[in-house]
Amino acid sequence: MTLRALLFDVDGTIADTEALGHRPAYNRAFRELGLSFRWGPKLYRKLLKQPGGRERLRYYFEHYQPELGEHSAEASASMDAWVGRVHELKSHHFHRYMRRGRVPLRPGVARLMREAREAGLRLAIVTNASRKTLGPVLKYSLGPEMMAEVDVIASGEEVQNKKPAPDIYLLAAQRLGLKPEECVALEDSEMGLEAAAAAGVRVVVTVNADTVEQDFAEASLVVGSLGEPGAPTRVLKGRLSGHGWVTIDALRQLCEPPPAGANPNSRVA
Repeated sequence: MTLRALLFDVDGTIADTEALGHRPAYNRAFRELGLSFRWGPKLYRKLLKQPGGRERLRYYFEHYQPELGEHSAEASASMDAWVGRVHELKSHHFHRYMRRGRVPLRPGVARLMREAREAGLRLAIVTNASRKTLGPVLKYSLGPEMMAEVDVIASGEEVQNKKPAPDIYLLAAQRLGLKPEECVALEDSEMGLEAAAAAGVRVVVTVNADTVEQDFAEASLVVGSLGEPGAPTRVLKGRLSGHGWVTIDALRQLCEPPPAGANPNSRVA
């Protein structure tokens, strides 16, 4: 099957938004609301198993701070109200961090997107994030010139079930008018890998500090980053032929038919 499109996850894949943007913004929101707790890296890695920001807040309040709704001055407020209030303030601070350039693209992202377009491939953004949350990343990290090359955006608010369900990847393929087998997903997490693989999309995982210890057995290729000329990546699973960075030719190899009955992500590049 010929490779026709690259499907990029956003948080942790295009940019390290979790460590540099989202987590500090949550903590800033907690502080401004007079809440004494903070989310450290270890706890945040656990919370990242939830499919979105609101889900993380709800999970944390219910499992780590159950007294919040019982003894606070806003005891009559519903959990939804707490989640909404924190999330709105967090989004405000996240937007400020992005606008100030605190969250650059990860190595190799701009290069690979550019090479994909030069090779005639289509590009899609596939993310659990809402359009409102996604906006600052697209505007300030990718920028308008690169965004003009993106054909499709599929966000979490557009599907009934977020990642790890396959819905969002199936939606992106449908909008592109392509079969899932004609696409390769770029992901950073086990949750994203599970979603893409369930949709029949081959997956390259670019790990980060929050996801490096997750299970990526189903991935076709696992690397430390997409890599750049002069700054090769580290291969954690699979083989990266040719250069020491992820290329279009390497991704095309992933779309060669696997042996009969094999998982499409069992092939390596």
